[in-house]
Amino acid sequence: MQIRILFLVSFIVLSANAFSQSSKSSGRDSVPGYKFSASSPWLTFTNFGEEKTNTHHYEFHFKYALTSKDKIGIKVATWKLFAPMGIPLWNPNIMKESEFYPGRIRETGIGATYQRMIWKGLFATVEIVPQLKTYLDKQNKKIGNGFKLYTSYHIGYQITFFKNRLFIEPQIHCQYWPIDTNAPLRFKEIESKWNNYFLFEPNLYIGINF
Repeated sequence: MQIRILFLVSFIVLSANAFSQSSKSSGRDSVPGYKFSASSPWLTFTNFGEEKTNTHHYEFHFKYALTSKDKIGIKVATWKLFAPMGIPLWNPNIMKESEFYPGRIRETGIGATYQRMIWKGLFATVEIVPQLKTYLDKQNKKIGNGFKLYTSYHIGYQITFFKNRLFIEPQIHCQYWPIDTNAPLRFKEIESKWNNYFLFEPNLYIGINF
């Protein structure tokens, strides 16, 4: 359901952007530039609903513009997984309780990002985030620690509003975690059936330039 809503929102904002392109291009020279930006994916604002599948996802990005096309940044993120991240989006088992962990995994990290504007609003981004993992049982008690090296690769389109002050970034990204350590046995048995990557996740970032 959340994915359907995201596609609908992306379609609406892309249509609105196409409608306003002519007026924006005529005043482009007067649009101010900004060195800094802050943003967050839409998941940060959807932490409600059934607790069993609530990931308590909070993620924030702070970027600095090196040039008009290049940005470097810091990513801060935390979430609680109830099932392996490597279950493919199109797999019928993605939301089946048979694939849920016997508890939760809390992953928290701070990492680096690089964004390159390719053409007009089209961009590519790479994010690398070392994460500390806390394994929790069904009573939310800690049963172990681990480490994950989480990376993601994004293609999207930036749409700006109010003279570039606000922006949204509909995008598709893929995740890959080459290092993932110290899973307790019952967690490891579930994770071993799935990939250490996830392909083609739709997303929407919301941000402000300043």
